[in-house]
Amino acid sequence: MPLDAAEWIERYRRAWEEADADAVVALFTPGALYRSQIFHDPHVGSDAIGAYWKQATATQEKVEVRFGRPVVQGNRVAVEWWAAMTEVDGELTLPGCLVLRFADDGRCEELREYWHVESGRRDPPAGWGE
Repeated sequence: MPLDAAEWIERYRRAWEEADADAVVALFTPGALYRSQIFHDPHVGSDAIGAYWKQATATQEKVEVRFGRPVVQGNRVAVEWWAAMTEVDGELTLPGCLVLRFADDGRCEELREYWHVESGRRDPPAGWGE
């Protein structure tokens, strides 16, 4: 049974907070493209996505992730995210946006994310995520 966008986003949020690379990989098609930084080559396929997530979350602690209201058009979804965490160098806030394309079975076949990093834990501005 395919996942709807809100359920997919919730599972992605939980997997990030729990640093669960296997749970993230399960949300993607086997040959999915995951572009974590727009000027870098994408991570392609389950193994590459899993390896990226293990590396990316290895130093993250006390992770709190929020998502805004998704904008859905057909099989495409855009959604803002706001993450706060503790890293080796201290506390960080990472606001960003996911642009997703879904396969018919509800798994993601392409992800592009745009994000910014700021020192310290910060709350989103008023009206964020709506």
